[in-house]
Amino acid sequence: MLAATALARAIALGLAALPACSLAGTLDYTLYAGLEHSNNIALSSDRPLSENVLTPGATFQFNQLGSTFQANVLGTVEYRKYLEDHFDPQTQTQLGAQANWTLLPQRLDFSVEDYAGVQPVDQLSADAPDNRQQTNVLVLGPTLRMRFGDAARGQLELRYINSYASKVDQFDSSRGMAAFRLYRDLGPTDQVSGNVEFQRVDFTHQPDGANYDRKEAFVRYTRKLPHFDADVLLGGTRLSFDRGRSVSAPLVRLRVGWQPTLRNAVSVAGTWQYADAAQDIITTPGAYGAGLQADRAEAIDPFANTGGLGRGATGNGIGVGSAVIGSQVYRERRVEANWNWRGDRLTVTVSPAIGKLAYLDDPTFDQTARGLSVGMGYRMTPTLTLSGFGTYEHVDYRTLDRSDHTTRLGLDLTKEINRHWSWHISVARERRSSDAAAQSYREAECFVGVVYRR
Repeated sequence: MLAATALARAIALGLAALPACSLAGTLDYTLYAGLEHSNNIALSSDRPLSENVLTPGATFQFNQLGSTFQANVLGTVEYRKYLEDHFDPQTQTQLGAQANWTLLPQRLDFSVEDYAGVQPVDQLSADAPDNRQQTNVLVLGPTLRMRFGDAARGQLELRYINSYASKVDQFDSSRGMAAFRLYRDLGPTDQVSGNVEFQRVDFTHQPDGANYDRKEAFVRYTRKLPHFDADVLLGGTRLSFDRGRSVSAPLVRLRVGWQPTLRNAVSVAGTWQYADAAQDIITTPGAYGAGLQADRAEAIDPFANTGGLGRGATGNGIGVGSAVIGSQVYRERRVEANWNWRGDRLTVTVSPAIGKLAYLDDPTFDQTARGLSVGMGYRMTPTLTLSGFGTYEHVDYRTLDRSDHTTRLGLDLTKEINRHWSWHISVARERRSSDAAAQSYREAECFVGVVYRR
């Protein structure tokens, strides 16, 4: 209860910082409810538990683009009631919120960001209901803007960052960040910037020696065209720990998107950086940490988030990440791609990925992961759609001499009754083969639910 209260306070602090008197944007929401059945809810290798789960929830999105206040808030709140009482009820929250308050036009802003999500307690164990925890990262502070002519401008940012996890207190930290950025417009579609950042990281429940300073300098280039976009960041990072150790590494983040035709879209993204779980959530909030497969799988798998209503089917549900929640710093290298084809009735999505994590202090979680997600949807009638999906992930833990192979297959049938109401019926099977004792399992799921869209 205390952990849930602390998380609620962290989220409330972020939202309370928004100027309520200026809220005049658009609010959209979805209400959903369903019943899920699993023949192995705890994903046990030898003692499967059959369970029925009631999952009411809601999603919401708020947007405002005004002269003094701009905001984009997307969230989901879900209650999970385990009807056979094998687990306690759970209320889970997922939130991505960015808001900016203009105090002095073109001179001074105040911004708030908040990222709440659900992550595993123990990444080496299966995604059972008792292996989940809430995390929250709050970022807030002022931005001073400067203009140097028509095409050049600069800004100075000061930020306070707080990270919190409901069960693993090694994740809890307070950070201060200062950054100076100089932007230059190369044309209507191209921009280049030079960036210098300094961050002080203090962990709440770790020895003082684990605290460190993070210094980064990088150049960023962006281009936005009707059918092509690019975002390339190149630089370096230096970490200086209080215990005396310092390390340096290149900093690379890139994303390229291309839409050669109206039906085809291709994107490629890559990362090479030093990060910890909180830093990764800030820089890549959609992934909620260093997980390779979770955020991509849920794009096509209606069970990927909750075992029931998921993003692939309805835009609802809580996505469970796969990050190692703690204070450790790791070197992250990741490349992923996505191809999407949309026809009059048929849609196809293919998403491969590969990544490596190498931890500085404890190599227990050092890993190489490879994944592939494939999804297809066929609109049988104007209001009836059948979707199929398959995901595969192979993770090698080098230090543990452990290898996990996880395969998931499923179908989802969606019926739109009218512009507000729809229902879903889904089935899925998952299998993991692992070298670790008691980590192999099989699970079958079925789900039926109803959705109301505003």
